[in-house]
Amino acid sequence: METLLILAALFALLLIGVPVAFALGGLGLMLLAFGGFSPLMAPAGILSSMDNFVLVSVPLFLLMANVMLKGGVGKDLFAALQAWVGHLPGGLAVATILACGVFAAISGSSVATAATIGTVAIPEMTKRGYPRHFTFGVLAAGGTLGILIPPSLIMIIYGVITEESVLALFIAGVGPGLLMIVFFIIYSILYARTLPSLERIAKATWEERWSSGVRALPTVALAVFVIAGIYRGWYTPTEAAAIGFAGALFVTGVVLRTLSLRDLWDAVVGSMKTTAVILLIVAGAKVFGKAIALYRIPQDVSAFISTNIDSAGLFILVVALVLLVMGLFMESLSLLLIMVPVLAGSLMPLGIDPIWFGVFFVIMVECALITPPVGLNLYVIQAVGKGTLTEVARGVLPFLALMLLTVLVITIFQDIVLWLPFHL
Repeated sequence: METLLILAALFALLLIGVPVAFALGGLGLMLLAFGGFSPLMAPAGILSSMDNFVLVSVPLFLLMANVMLKGGVGKDLFAALQAWVGHLPGGLAVATILACGVFAAISGSSVATAATIGTVAIPEMTKRGYPRHFTFGVLAAGGTLGILIPPSLIMIIYGVITEESVLALFIAGVGPGLLMIVFFIIYSILYARTLPSLERIAKATWEERWSSGVRALPTVALAVFVIAGIYRGWYTPTEAAAIGFAGALFVTGVVLRTLSLRDLWDAVVGSMKTTAVILLIVAGAKVFGKAIALYRIPQDVSAFISTNIDSAGLFILVVALVLLVMGLFMESLSLLLIMVPVLAGSLMPLGIDPIWFGVFFVIMVECALITPPVGLNLYVIQAVGKGTLTEVARGVLPFLALMLLTVLVITIFQDIVLWLPFHL
């Protein structure tokens, strides 16, 4: 009963418009006070949450993403991929999905991926006869790859909360990320075949492929260098973020010469604002997590689950349904910071690998990014494409089903997630 009252109070605060960070931190402070615990635990919890080397990668990855966004690399990526696959049935949609995947491997941000590729792909796809709702759906869903394909900001936060290896989480996200891309591409090709009026693009010449490929090569090389360095152990994810930011400056400012000082200033300011929001939410979640731990809520939830749910499969099903419902009302980071501390204690008794669960959780959080009314990617694509929320929501439904199919596949075949972290 106590758990339900606390969760009800939290949701009430969120529904009346209290910012997530202050709802979590304020409620945590109140719980400490009412429970007779020292309120000094709150600042101690905040300081301990900020004193984490891994969190330094958050502003650096955001800087990297924003510099690439301001430098216009999305246009080069899309043009290069379009030159290679644009003539195929559904070729523009395939190029869009692949461009989202590549940019996701650079930025680690779903919103940045959707905004960057959407700016270029939406006008091109609608001009060629693709229905607007399908175009919006491709971009909104493709953008979610930013938090699954490493590097991923959500995985970094998950690793900090659960004290799991961020590197292992990054590697574990590769298989499911590629699988989801394959599902998206297959659907896009099949859907394009049902559109006889779709304008086909002439096959690009080798000269066009070469010139567009050379233009996009520095960006792709940066993505490969950052990811390969993480996997090979050349540097930590935090160091990789710093290298990626420096590389983004070099690619956009020196090689492509598309980044102005004004663009750099805007990228820094935007990253600063987003970082402040993320760290405030993390700090508030730390206070809330400390309070619910003292109230033994995670232990009570674990005991309830172990008493009433006797299989890992049923637990995963229940969590998936809860996340789908909560994703309708909460954005991805809040969902992660509220749910993971409560659920983490139930994983080991049920024999669920925390790395696998992290990837599963991230995919379910991806679903929250494209479900109204608070799916951020929906609003990003709506703004970029100047469409309606109804159009975007209609377009993402098939892709939402494919994301849930991915969850089903990795649940049945868990080696898709776990093979690389334990064998690479």
